[in-house]
Amino acid sequence: PANWKHLPVGYHGRAGTVVVSGTPIGRPRGQFPSAAGPPEYAPTRRLDFEAEVGFVVGAGSEPGAPVPVADFAEHVFGLTLLNDWSARDIQAFETVPLGPHQGKSFATSVAAWITPLDALERAWRPPPQRDVEPPRHLDDRDLPGGLDLELTVSVNGVVVSRPPFDTMYWTPAQMLAHLTANGAPLRSGDLFGSGTVSGPDAYQFGSLLELAWGGTRAIRLGSQTRSWLEDGDEVVITAAAPGNAGGWIELGEVRGRIVPTRR
Repeated sequence: PANWKHLPVGYHGRAGTVVVSGTPIGRPRGQFPSAAGPPEYAPTRRLDFEAEVGFVVGAGSEPGAPVPVADFAEHVFGLTLLNDWSARDIQAFETVPLGPHQGKSFATSVAAWITPLDALERAWRPPPQRDVEPPRHLDDRDLPGGLDLELTVSVNGVVVSRPPFDTMYWTPAQMLAHLTANGAPLRSGDLFGSGTVSGPDAYQFGSLLELAWGGTRAIRLGSQTRSWLEDGDEVVITAAAPGNAGGWIELGEVRGRIVPTRR
């Protein structure tokens, strides 16, 4: 989109269906086009995962006072792995022109542990190279920007992707600055997600939408194949980062198993 290189595109969500790792994920119902006739209301046929990193606010901010990119560490306590489950058929039907609603709101899984920023001092990297200069309130050229996190996504015990977080176009500090740029305040416990973490190579894509090319291909899980998640499938996201004492530290995993739609 035309706005992509000028602001970190996102949307506000809801806290009611943020669940801890291990919570079963019920296949959601919603509306999507049918082969003939009006849209049908049925269980999603295109259930997907999204590998993300979530950031948890520790210190709030004053209403009307934007948070500069340089003040990121003064407000964010730490990070957690996040799976922003998505029903792609429902999402595609409802997104134009208002954006995601029921295709996203049914569940978001987070790890049971938050890794403090203080434990990730060696993981910071320079901001990514950009061909469009960001606006002044998002300018981070003199700040550490990206985080060296190596994510791994497994479905039913088979690794399907290894997304690198340090290739993300917008940094967590820019996301927080954009979130508050209009004066919206932060509160302790607020959670914001990075968006899908995907690298430039096919084995680094952070969702089935990308891995299976919108359902036109299938990925192999041992003797099985998948284009979308089926009931009984379990998705596990793990990650590691350079630790302050040398070596690597493991972040808390986030896992969820798909269960049939409740009637």
